[in-house]
Amino acid sequence: MSTHRVAFAAMVLALLLAPTVGGVYPVFLMNVMCFALFASAFNLLIGYGGLLSFGHAMFLGTAGYASAHSAKVWGFTPELAILFGTFCAAALGIVTGLLAIRRQGIYFAMITLALAQMIFFFYLQAPFTHGEDGIQAVPRGRLFGILDLNDIWTMYGTVLVVFVAGFLLIYRSIHSPFGQVLKAIRENEARAISLGYDTTRYKLQAYVLSATLSGLAGATKAIVFQLASLTDAHWSMSGEVVLMTLVGGLGTIFGPAVGALVIVSMQNYLSQLGAWVTIVQGVIFVVCVLAFRRGIVGELARLIRKPL
Repeated sequence: MSTHRVAFAAMVLALLLAPTVGGVYPVFLMNVMCFALFASAFNLLIGYGGLLSFGHAMFLGTAGYASAHSAKVWGFTPELAILFGTFCAAALGIVTGLLAIRRQGIYFAMITLALAQMIFFFYLQAPFTHGEDGIQAVPRGRLFGILDLNDIWTMYGTVLVVFVAGFLLIYRSIHSPFGQVLKAIRENEARAISLGYDTTRYKLQAYVLSATLSGLAGATKAIVFQLASLTDAHWSMSGEVVLMTLVGGLGTIFGPAVGALVIVSMQNYLSQLGAWVTIVQGVIFVVCVLAFRRGIVGELARLIRKPL
């Protein structure tokens, strides 16, 4: 059995047993899984495509608002609400990708940040988002008309299935010919072009796929917490996902999930520090950059000399 399979089995087993054996709150773990999927989707873009986006929160926030609004106002069932939110994020990914993908480096990052800020201020003013109050009391409903998601264990199982499915899709994409071309573009785009690859098309596909999976995380999160707020669309959320990816290990498969666990745990268990949580995160980030340049999983992989 390969290292990847062992690590994946261990991760799934830990998520299955943690709420019962480890005594960890299911809601906390659902939050971790949503952010782990978000960070993994972001890592697909930057870790394998070499594209640094500073506006990924717009996909998380857009899907959250679309999912919450469709479930509360239009009466969508939870599975349709999540699919609708994911579709909206994918559509936004296509539009913003066509505008930004032809730029590289800092120019690409700044364009995505500017687009995300435009989306944020739109949600701040739009009537259906209710401004700073957000969309509250979103009904969870019944999955496929059968499973009552108001039951915490049913909701937990649903989120686990969504996370595992998204994670496996990312894993398959990375280890496909498409993923190999992405890596080639990241390493040397000029050489990839000389080999006949349409690099712009490949980067756009990676960008849209990343946006779609980020939207899946945001739509699921809105149903879990029965809330869609401006926090998920704010620029600071785009910064947090960068932090999660770098702390866990940029360009590694399991790194973003580990980084999400670390960051969400700090926010949860150090919440009594108030605004100091941000300072603590900054210190940890500096320490990781100086001492663990490959991230937690990257350093572990280096030690055992096997890519994780």
